[in-house]
Amino acid sequence: MDPAVALVLCLSCFLLLFFWRQSSGRGKLPPGPTPLPIIGNILQMDIKDIRKSIKNLSKVYGPVFMVYFGMKPVVVLHGYEVVKEALTDHGEEFSGRGLLPISEKTSKGFGVIFSNGNRWKEIRRFSLMTLRNFGMGKRSIEERVQEEAHCLVEELRKTKASPCDPTFFLGCAPCNVICSIVFQKRFDYKDQNFLTLMGRFNENFRILSSPWIQLCNSFPALIDYFPGIHNKLLKNVALTKSYILEKVKEHQESLDVNNPRDFIDCFLIKMEQEKNNSQSEFTMENLVGSVADLFVAGTETTSTSLRFALLLLLKHPEVTAKVQEEIDRVIGRHRSPCMQDRSHMPYTDAMVHEVQRYIDLVPLNLPHTVTHDIKFRNYLVPKGTMIMTSLTSVLHYDNEFPDPETFNPAHFLDESGNFKKSDFFMPFSTGKRICLGEGLARMELFLFLTSILQNFNLKSSIDTRKIDITSVPSGTISLPPLYKICFIPV
Repeated sequence: MDPAVALVLCLSCFLLLFFWRQSSGRGKLPPGPTPLPIIGNILQMDIKDIRKSIKNLSKVYGPVFMVYFGMKPVVVLHGYEVVKEALTDHGEEFSGRGLLPISEKTSKGFGVIFSNGNRWKEIRRFSLMTLRNFGMGKRSIEERVQEEAHCLVEELRKTKASPCDPTFFLGCAPCNVICSIVFQKRFDYKDQNFLTLMGRFNENFRILSSPWIQLCNSFPALIDYFPGIHNKLLKNVALTKSYILEKVKEHQESLDVNNPRDFIDCFLIKMEQEKNNSQSEFTMENLVGSVADLFVAGTETTSTSLRFALLLLLKHPEVTAKVQEEIDRVIGRHRSPCMQDRSHMPYTDAMVHEVQRYIDLVPLNLPHTVTHDIKFRNYLVPKGTMIMTSLTSVLHYDNEFPDPETFNPAHFLDESGNFKKSDFFMPFSTGKRICLGEGLARMELFLFLTSILQNFNLKSSIDTRKIDITSVPSGTISLPPLYKICFIPV
């Protein structure tokens, strides 16, 4: 037989077998577009704007459907009801963390974000207790954020009202808060170690937002056998963990078990308490991984939200004016904002919520998996199946938020101008895997933004009508376009 004919026959048989296997379980599995061998549904997805592709597919297949990223099946949940049903009503079954090939390489299953099972439960419980109850030593976290807000304002004054890109300043502030929590100290914005750390976080965030990383997650062979920016990501992660390990060793040398100074001290004390427990999850690998996770979760996400917030306030000066009027009335100009002020500032609170709703920072959430076989809405979802939840479909649901593509703080105000909560507000996800740093992020956004608007008027370097507030197309994270802003002292 001609080799070419044999090859065609073999390929045809492979295709027939593949499609038979896909269709044989379709009575139980969720519906979805027919995948191609090897590449799955990648040709039906816009890797630069996956959320748009997901929205279009939901119109065809409903709120629960299946797509293939390469050869990996992923169940997609689209819409508030189905997302809530899975992550809240069936929270335990959907509490697994889906490990993408890149995250497997960077985390190796340690820490709190990408761990699973008992490790995740133990480390998350400890981290929450430490962040919430211990208060990080003698000072509360709020005091640390207030201190950093003051430093941020002073750095912005140095721009002397000239046009500047705020990216650097708005990255330093949340990064320094995490440094204060885990290392006991904040850094000067010109400190070389701090700048190096910041540079790595910024670069990794850009890399993770790139279409190339989406391809790497769909086709893992690219990671090991092809050159690309993923190698820079892996190198940056390794260098960051090495730096954290150095700091841990410094803490070990000066540790006082009766006077813990920060998160690292608390973890080291817990390690000592469990040193005779061979099953303990409080290990050096989990300590380094957890500290790295705190930086990942608490630096660039908050920084990006702040950059987007200032851009939206530039675009909507009428909103800025209302917020500043409320700041003048409630706080004044002679004391620092505090979290107690928020309950007396409904419009400012609504503005911060609307920023998070509008920007839709992590449109498809971090991936989940089901912890065992589950029948969900009459479909069988096998144990270990990756789950992708569309937060866009919740945050931009037009029945809850009329005209959702418009930035409007009134989405969170009632007819009397009081703040109005919404069950659809879930930028931090929901359920058992809700973001560990939600409380800190909310605090930072409120205190940083009110401190800035208390001390400065915002001015655009271009006509406000020409300001572009459209997210830069990216794979997994919504990023604001670059812009310049003038901070005019009041």
